[in-house]
Amino acid sequence: MPKSQDPRAAARQPTPYADLNAVLAHLVEGARRRLGDNFVGAYLQGSFAVGDFTEFSDCDFIIVTGRDLTPEELPPFQALHAEIHELPYAYWRTGLEGSYLPAAILRRWSEDPRDPPGEPRGPDWADPGTSGSPPRAYPLWYLDHGAETLVRSEHDNTQVVRWCLREKGVTLAGPPPRTLIDPVPPSALRAEVRQTMDLCLSLGLKPMELVAWQAFWVGLFCRMLHTLATGAVWSKKASMTWAQGALDPAWQGLIARAAAVRKGDTALSGAPADPAEIAATHEFARYAVEFADKMQRARDILERRVAEKRTAPGGFQAGRPGGPPVGGGRPGGGTFTPPPMRPGSRRGRG
Repeated sequence: MPKSQDPRAAARQPTPYADLNAVLAHLVEGARRRLGDNFVGAYLQGSFAVGDFTEFSDCDFIIVTGRDLTPEELPPFQALHAEIHELPYAYWRTGLEGSYLPAAILRRWSEDPRDPPGEPRGPDWADPGTSGSPPRAYPLWYLDHGAETLVRSEHDNTQVVRWCLREKGVTLAGPPPRTLIDPVPPSALRAEVRQTMDLCLSLGLKPMELVAWQAFWVGLFCRMLHTLATGAVWSKKASMTWAQGALDPAWQGLIARAAAVRKGDTALSGAPADPAEIAATHEFARYAVEFADKMQRARDILERRVAEKRTAPGGFQAGRPGGPPVGGGRPGGGTFTPPPMRPGSRRGRG
């Protein structure tokens, strides 16, 4: 069981867990020593940045480098992560997940360059970190949860990771992450999340054999819908709570059961998933896609009407007293949620 520490000491540490802080210190010191002048910074993103982490959460890290590591330079870093698995911290030594991210790639998301120098990928390349996705953007050296070996993956080369790191990231070493990343517009965040929905469906929501994985997919689609509604990234807990009120009440049972699954409860999370729950999760994912598209259509209509009023003779000017607030006046472009749709209604894409 991960150990918590004295609250006064926790205030000076990146997390409330002494064992995890020791593992992170080993990671940062080892990466800094091996990288030398190529070291830029080390950060936490994911739940330890966004919030609602638990003693069983993955710990998502990003090591920023001045330039990418070549395959010839990789062995010392593979050795570092093998060392971490031998540390005397039973849970957290296998709880890390993250990537080594070159600063130029981190600055903003782009499909160019697509491949590392001297490492071209063919169209049949399957991403080991994202259930076999085809190549699209630059692959990073990535450590999957529980793994000892870094592999090339686009897993963390996303707008979502950039937003989390820039807006909520925890600095372990180096400059503030906001200085390394351009702002991620809500429109870019929404576009990526909507594409991710289609990708998840195309990959068949796999794996889903265990209760933990079935619950993961429910939580992921809740998080993606929450981002589409708000233009920001939220924790799984916050998004599932939001979904209970924003989506059709018919889904409340499925969401509540998924929210109740605890990673540390291996008797439950490691059990085979109920076939009925698997089927309901697939239906929920299709519902989520339709709900997402309905939100976007409503947002497009609202934005068009606002633009028309701005340009009409005698129309209001955005931001002036008496004019309607654009985006609800909330960070990330505001929250918008259309009326709930019931399961079984006519579905759109996906």
